[in-house]
Amino acid sequence: MPSTNGLRILPIALALLLPAGAAQSQSPADALGRCLADNTTGRDRKELARWLFAAMTAHPEMKPLSSATAEDIDRASRSAGALFTRLLAESCPREVREAVRAGGPAAIQAGFQVLGQLAMQELMTNPQVGSAMGLLDRYIDKARVDAVMQPK
Repeated sequence: MPSTNGLRILPIALALLLPAGAAQSQSPADALGRCLADNTTGRDRKELARWLFAAMTAHPEMKPLSSATAEDIDRASRSAGALFTRLLAESCPREVREAVRAGGPAAIQAGFQVLGQLAMQELMTNPQVGSAMGLLDRYIDKARVDAVMQPK
C-alpha cells in the first residue's frame, strides 16, 4: 500500500470507524480533529462515509448486500483521496505536522476518529437509516439481555 510521509492510509481509515479513545487526549490530535471537522462539509462527510461503505462491500461476506461495482468503488476512492489530500496537505498541514511530531500515526488516527464520528452522524441522523437500525430491536431477546444486566 502506498504511504504518505510514512503514514499508511488504512489505519486512518480504520480510525474513522472506531470510537475516539485515550489517544484523543493528546492536544495535537485534538487540534487535528477540530481542523478536520472545521474544514469539511456535510457533503464531504457523506463522501467519506460512501468511500468507507464502498470499501467494505469488497469483503466477500458483504458483497451480496450491495450492488456497488468496481467502478463505484474506484469513484468513491478517488473522491476520498481528493478529500484526504485537501485536508492533510491544504486545510490542516500545521495540525498534521504537530500531531505527527507529538504522537506519530496514532495521533493522526485519533484526529481522523473525530471526522469519522461526524461522518457516521451524518448518516445516522437520516430517518430511513434510523428506521433500518431500529429493526434490530425486533430481534433482541430482551428478557435474556435484561437477566444479564440485573445484579445477582
